[in-house]
Amino acid sequence: MSLRERLRAEIAQTGPLTVAEYMHRCLHDPQDGYYATRPALGEGGDFITAPLVSQMFGELIGLWAIEVWTRMGSPERVRLVEVGPGDGTLMSDMLRAARVSPDFIKAVDVWMVETSSPLRDAQVRRLADAPVGARWVQALSDIPPGPPAIIVANELLDCLPTRQLVWTGEAWAERMVGLADEDLGFGLQPLPDRKGWIWRLVGGTPAPPPEPQAGQVLEISRAQAAFGQLIGEHIARDGGAALLIDYGRAEPGFGDTLQALRGHEKVDPLACPGEADLTVHADFPAVLAAARKAGVETAIVTQGAFLRRLGVDERAAALTAAHPDRADTLARQLDRLVAPDQMGELFKAACIHSPGLIPPGFEEVS
Repeated sequence: MSLRERLRAEIAQTGPLTVAEYMHRCLHDPQDGYYATRPALGEGGDFITAPLVSQMFGELIGLWAIEVWTRMGSPERVRLVEVGPGDGTLMSDMLRAARVSPDFIKAVDVWMVETSSPLRDAQVRRLADAPVGARWVQALSDIPPGPPAIIVANELLDCLPTRQLVWTGEAWAERMVGLADEDLGFGLQPLPDRKGWIWRLVGGTPAPPPEPQAGQVLEISRAQAAFGQLIGEHIARDGGAALLIDYGRAEPGFGDTLQALRGHEKVDPLACPGEADLTVHADFPAVLAAARKAGVETAIVTQGAFLRRLGVDERAAALTAAHPDRADTLARQLDRLVAPDQMGELFKAACIHSPGLIPPGFEEVS
């Protein structure tokens, strides 16, 4: 029985699922979930991430990590942690760039936080020749207290389950996944009309956006906020900095951002459960607010601004000079990473860091 058939049977028996529940089942069902069984990254897969766009992305993040370690006082031991490492390309590029600092390589312990068996296997293969060995855990909370950490999570928040609330013009209702003509379909379920209850769903968020218009959607993710809180607590406990890069909003707002990608094309999110990647925009205001409760500091800029502050233009120029035959390709890659109409504005770079530590790229906003 396919995941689609199992979901239909379950809904018929126990009732509709929230969008968050549906996302979790589609992505992580042990038998048929997308990440559990068939994640497909890259040009020949379902979607492409920044590390797969260009080596420049990972190289700059690797140099960023070295500078963070330096600004921390170059501790004898430091943990380099990646959460949701994809196929391992980002960590591979980071460690290759980090070879410029033998002292950093000597100090670093690499941790990979991954729940997907297929992706973990890909990461093991990708890092086989890395200058530092890695260890794998299922969750960030599995990493015991220890040395300060430099944590990186690229395009992780967008796949964490999110609830969708719809303003009908008179009251809030929750979008649910139920049955329509015996197939999966969206519907609305009325919600309590109690002042302020929405904002308490995630334990408190920044000031709510202006009054909604009828039909507008408010997305609230306990999972994203919980991840921000976990990162904040980890940094508060051990020290260091975390870099979260994803597409999403820097200010509270409305919008239906649920999408499914299959073969680099958008498809109906209900059309093929478990066979497409489901994502939503990252809610950075909620994530960073949750982190700050632990006593850490936060900052956020666009991906384009962040990479340019790290020197992506200069790196592109150097690569072009060394490989003039690749000039057009490198120009396209650079444009994809930083142009406002590409990843440059929609994607944000957020930092969660120890008080007093100003990580590179965030000097003007911390």
